[in-house]
Amino acid sequence: LPPHTGTCYQQAKQVLHTAVPDQLQGRERETRILRQFLREHVLGRRPGSLYVSGAPGTGKTACLSRVLLDCKDELARSRTVVLNCMALSSPNGIFPALAQHLGLPVATGRERVQSLEKHLTAQGPMVLLVLDELDQLESKGQDVLYTLFEWPQLPGSRLVLVGLANALDLTDRSLARLRAHPAGSPQLLHFPPYTKEQLTHILQERLGQVAGDPVLDAAALQFCARKVSAVSGDARKALDVCRRAVEVVELEVRGQTLLKPLPGGES
Repeated sequence: LPPHTGTCYQQAKQVLHTAVPDQLQGRERETRILRQFLREHVLGRRPGSLYVSGAPGTGKTACLSRVLLDCKDELARSRTVVLNCMALSSPNGIFPALAQHLGLPVATGRERVQSLEKHLTAQGPMVLLVLDELDQLESKGQDVLYTLFEWPQLPGSRLVLVGLANALDLTDRSLARLRAHPAGSPQLLHFPPYTKEQLTHILQERLGQVAGDPVLDAAALQFCARKVSAVSGDARKALDVCRRAVEVVELEVRGQTLLKPLPGGES
């Protein structure tokens, strides 16, 4: 076997990772909407909220992370706080976590919420609050979610809220009261499952970065994309399946190499 064979599998596994790529295939529309929302509200100093929904692996977090990286210089004059709600012990834990990120003194109970409201309606730079796994904040009476989504509507507010969750109907189901005030309803952005064509394109684009002959056959990539799109449209699942396939091939090749007869007829 040529000396570079082992490295081509390593390269393939590296490009099939699920970290945020430089460009998200098949999410051009969603990227454009996210960028436009941030420019209109954060740069335009217009408080507001955006609810981003979509099943796992449809690119919600990756897309927003990419946009935040691309707009880093533009957003430099504002304050950006990104929190994953899965890390909180309870829905009410969002308030001390946010206060800590904003450098506010520790308070308890209702005083904590009032302190945050006072800070977010005082003079200062715009605050962009990104809450991933937002559905973890659902509680009895939905008081936590209502408080957060009503903050951008407070007089003098400088908060722009972006929430991400899997459920398409979270705002209808849990935040019905906001619909009574259309100006207070969050803007909605849904990420549909990836199609077979989009998944194929993602896999081909990733593996196209590996030099030499293709590690995985084009027909195999299409088969993987078709199966994953039929079940979930989860890009992470498609990448995982292909990465596992590369590992299997790598083990087989390594086994064949070990079993090859040595030159000179030695056993």
